[in-house]
Amino acid sequence: MKVVLQNLTKIFPSRNKKDKGGEVVAVNDFNLEIPDGKLIGLLGPSGCGKSTTLYMISGLQAPTRGKIFFGDDDVTKLAPENRGIGLVFQNYALYPHMTVQQNILFPLQNFKGEERLSKEEMLKRANDVAKLVQIDEYMQRKPAELSGGQQQRVAIARALVKMPRVLLLDEPLSNLDARLRLQTREEIRRIQRDTGITTIFVTHDQEEAMSISDYIVVMKLGVIMQTGKPQWVYDDPSNLFVAKFLGAPPINLFSGRVEGGKLFIGEEEVLDVEGVEDQEVYVGIRPEGFILAEDGKLTCSVSGVDVMGRDVSVVSKNEHSLNTVIRSIIASDDAGRIEGDTVKFNLKPHKTYIFNKESERRVYFGAQIAAHEAMLQRMKEEGQDYVTHTGPLPREADDKPKEKKEPPKTKMQKVASFFKTGFSKVKGLFKKKGAKEAPEEGNETPAEEPVEGVEKANAPTMSATDDVKNTPESED
Repeated sequence: MKVVLQNLTKIFPSRNKKDKGGEVVAVNDFNLEIPDGKLIGLLGPSGCGKSTTLYMISGLQAPTRGKIFFGDDDVTKLAPENRGIGLVFQNYALYPHMTVQQNILFPLQNFKGEERLSKEEMLKRANDVAKLVQIDEYMQRKPAELSGGQQQRVAIARALVKMPRVLLLDEPLSNLDARLRLQTREEIRRIQRDTGITTIFVTHDQEEAMSISDYIVVMKLGVIMQTGKPQWVYDDPSNLFVAKFLGAPPINLFSGRVEGGKLFIGEEEVLDVEGVEDQEVYVGIRPEGFILAEDGKLTCSVSGVDVMGRDVSVVSKNEHSLNTVIRSIIASDDAGRIEGDTVKFNLKPHKTYIFNKESERRVYFGAQIAAHEAMLQRMKEEGQDYVTHTGPLPREADDKPKEKKEPPKTKMQKVASFFKTGFSKVKGLFKKKGAKEAPEEGNETPAEEPVEGVEKANAPTMSATDDVKNTPESED
């Protein structure tokens, strides 16, 4: 079932009582076509609007604007139970007093009219889907007697037993441990391929999304930042946010500049970028984009070397790096060539990205231009639309430095401050009076003779420090 979202927008009223009439835009003018039979990953940080989008597709939330189509059917105002969707929640939402079999059968027992099934048909369908998710031997157990991964499979079976047109998964793996998460996501991928149901998978874990999705949608603050096949988006990020969000270890970022067709990090010329106009840039280098070389163009100070089997991660620092540390992945055979406190690298051009410092948009150069055009052509041939955000990039409030404002003083604090200031002034007067007193015997300074024609009031006053400098001892 093809799913089409047209100008989908969701606006919530602000909960700030002082901000009357304020609004929170959770999803902003969302346009997307999800192909039939594909697994799509909605990916982004917390608060980006991915779950809100999923709930609008399911019918649990009504869009403020826009339309939702399942095939040619407009389901925007259709009730959730009439949309033909299967929804798996983050917390499983199983009925604890029912057995596994009863939990799976429950949606079928609510069918009415022509859709109503006989008892034999319901049992057969429940057993078939239980075998599909490999929980058929636990049918008489209750949820409390199952592991987290088994409970998640029961929740998926309950969603699949209705034979939905669209399967919706809302961060279904977030409550599982790392080993079980890996196993369960492989199961979800297998089930989706076996059933061929169009599936939308919401997650904030980029590794999950990239490993099982046919197509990913990277979101930020309610807008689509980029869409495409996982590997294509990883290799060809359209802006700085996408480059930073995808990848483990994360991309290494540097502050740099382009001058005369050359890319500089600090004073080091690291790459030829002929055709790119002079500008201040961010330089992104994937961990696998470094080449260890004695005459390398980028110099870093070594902090450590992490052995990871066939690969080695070199941990280093550079004063122009925006990351705490730089992680460079090289072959383990090259680890013996690292000597001393510094290391030099050359850069792989296809793993080095340039982003304009003001707009944070990608600046293509060299072979990257042809590679980007070839990717667009492949997407077109496969019937996929390349979507990237073309307007101003949404920026979070925390991205900008905030000025620290002191809270207003209370009445008691103002009174205390007044007396404190007055006491300081009185104390200063006593200090000045003490400085004007005659010095001790033996340290007398010669009396100054009044200058004729000059009033005493206009004579310059002298500080206690000047008195000390003019004593006979200091002159000697």
